Amino acid sequence: MKINEITCKTALSASRLPGLDYALNPYRGCAHSCVYCYAPSVLNEKRKWGSFVDVKRNLPNILAKELKKKKKGRIGIGTVTDPYQPAEKKYEITRRCLEILLKYDFPVCIQTKSSLVLRDLDLIKKFSEREVGFTITTIDDEARKKYEPYSSSVEKRLSALKILEENSIKTWVFIGPIMPFITEKNIDKLIENIAKVGVKKVIVDRLNLKPGVWEKIKNFLSEYYSGLIPRYEQVLFTKNDYFERIEKRISILCKKYNIKCEKAF
Repeated sequence: MKINEITCKTALSASRLPGLDYALNPYRGCAHSCVYCYAPSVLNEKRKWGSFVDVKRNLPNILAKELKKKKKGRIGIGTVTDPYQPAEKKYEITRRCLEILLKYDFPVCIQTKSSLVLRDLDLIKKFSEREVGFTITTIDDEARKKYEPYSSSVEKRLSALKILEENSIKTWVFIGPIMPFITEKNIDKLIENIAKVGVKKVIVDRLNLKPGVWEKIKNFLSEYYSGLIPRYEQVLFTKNDYFERIEKRISILCKKYNIKCEKAF
């Protein structure tokens, strides 16, 4: 993993994601190395994703200048990178940005796969409007290790969600992307555990085959689940109702536990 310290010219960008006015990404690149990630396509990044992290060292200073002129709006922290990936433990770019955002009390929405977010609980709970979402695509941590190799364990994510809820911080779980024939395994147990930690909302998303994603998915399957390749090809490249069926199943389970279930887009 190559860590590069860089400078940036802007901090906040307009967000196209529903419910967000701005996006704030403290890093470019991500060490979690999730095989399904489509951020490289969004960013038009040619370097191998998962092999580098660019640390935006001056981002807090740029953010402080921009906030003086920006209209108050909801900021999504970590829309194309994880703001709490391993580099954050050393560089604390996300924490410094939160300190600045708190001065203006901008609403914040953090999305992560890392329990490191708990380090900043002292700051997050001071915001008037704040929420933290965790991506959890399977209850099977052995499977998680194969396609999200450097992220926090499922157990640590659920534990972090419980602590956030206990501190009156709004939380949600992003079951996305649905990994065919993996996410659905013990999906009832996943929803049950999400309910147990107090989460009241789940967002569901399908596997998004942006350029380059299928190649990474196929390599992952070849190494660990070679028998699933024909089934993936059928689900992803032929007309079928696979995702509709899984989404319906998740929705029914969420209703059982009084959890609000939404589709991503």
